[in-house]
Amino acid sequence: MSGPSHDKSDFIESKQQLVDWIASGIRAKEDWAIGTEHEKFGFYLDSLRPPKYRDENGTGIEAILSGLTQFGWNPVMEGEFIIALERDGASVSLEPAGQLELSGAPLKSLHDTSCEVALHLKEVQAVAEPMGIGFLGMGFQPKWRREDMPWMPKGRYNIMQQYMPKVGNLGLDMMTRTCTVQVNLDIGSEADMVKKFRVSLALQSIATAMFADSPFTEGKPNGFQSYRSHIWTDTDRDRTGLLDFVFEDGFGFERYVDYLLDVPMYFVYRDGKYIDASGLSFKDFLSGNLSAYPNEKPTMKDWADHSTTAFPEVRLKKYLEMRGADSGPWNRITALPALFVGLLYDDAALDAGWDLVKDWSLEELHHLRNGVPKHGLKLPFRNGTVLDIARQMLTIAIEGLKRRSLKDSNGVDERVFLEPMVEFMEAGISPADRKLELFYKEWGENVDPIFSEFRYK
Repeated sequence: MSGPSHDKSDFIESKQQLVDWIASGIRAKEDWAIGTEHEKFGFYLDSLRPPKYRDENGTGIEAILSGLTQFGWNPVMEGEFIIALERDGASVSLEPAGQLELSGAPLKSLHDTSCEVALHLKEVQAVAEPMGIGFLGMGFQPKWRREDMPWMPKGRYNIMQQYMPKVGNLGLDMMTRTCTVQVNLDIGSEADMVKKFRVSLALQSIATAMFADSPFTEGKPNGFQSYRSHIWTDTDRDRTGLLDFVFEDGFGFERYVDYLLDVPMYFVYRDGKYIDASGLSFKDFLSGNLSAYPNEKPTMKDWADHSTTAFPEVRLKKYLEMRGADSGPWNRITALPALFVGLLYDDAALDAGWDLVKDWSLEELHHLRNGVPKHGLKLPFRNGTVLDIARQMLTIAIEGLKRRSLKDSNGVDERVFLEPMVEFMEAGISPADRKLELFYKEWGENVDPIFSEFRYK
């Protein structure tokens, strides 16, 4: 795949262009959509090992991608390799160790999201099962070591693989052994973005605790509720974590642009190839002084690419991305967007969410971010625990979905998608707690049954 050709109008001439790029995502409320993304681990049904890009007997990740083209997916190539698929505004792509990701199309309702996820999983199953491959949704690979995980042939990942050990101890685990589910939500104005960003960022750790599902490492309990979330604390501090400045007076599009300009680069993509710019400054690129690509200046496509290399708990592009949850079974794939749609897309719910978090101090926010990965819902907070906040957050979201009143053909509204989380919160446990109980009581302290009992079917 060759890179785009550029004329003078493509190049960035001012910082205001970067601000305007984010602001171009502003939409009228009636046009707000829901974009859901989820990742999942592939494994051979007999050995439980993860498939390589190309395995023996014509199986593997490449064969799955090729097989999916029968359903109208169009291949995206990088050199000789299929690295993604596209169809109707959605894409299927590869994480570094072959975790398969669906990046859903912008959809109007959670009913549409549920249908999209179900169709995708059905298509993947139709292609993968004849190869003896299944898929599992969890936050962290429960059985295999980092060195057991394969690497996909993507130039971007080659650069990151070399850079990650220079800036953290767990970046390669993040790349190869984690899976997440996230939702991308629209903004109605700069002020609307600020309010949604602050509410969702403050509550992201609460969502992490609710969806925590990564309690095993290499076959044994690891002492964490969400080991995936913990991994982000030692991946690359220049591009991860809470963004304290979001809560400062004057925060807006320009302040987020300033943050992105301070995030070190990974690469420049030109003529179908990735140029290693890891650790270098986008500001130098703007001035034509990037040592890895001298005397050249960036385009808006370079800026869009760079915006995807920051990994905070909530990320702003032309919309807001909620990034705090572990992946899970199919019903929790839709539960995560349901939680934040209910919270952020209804005015009264957004106000209630702000009332819940507005007096939380930065110290308290960091207490939540640092403590939730290990302690989850049981983490003490003020006069109670995170569970108490989770129940309040869930109630606000349920009421928000009730007021949206978007019903399917059977007259059921979107609150149905939060039922799995209602069950967990009423029991006062997380998905990680449930798996740990099975591990000790039914599985004989063996993680292998996870693959059969929780794979997508």
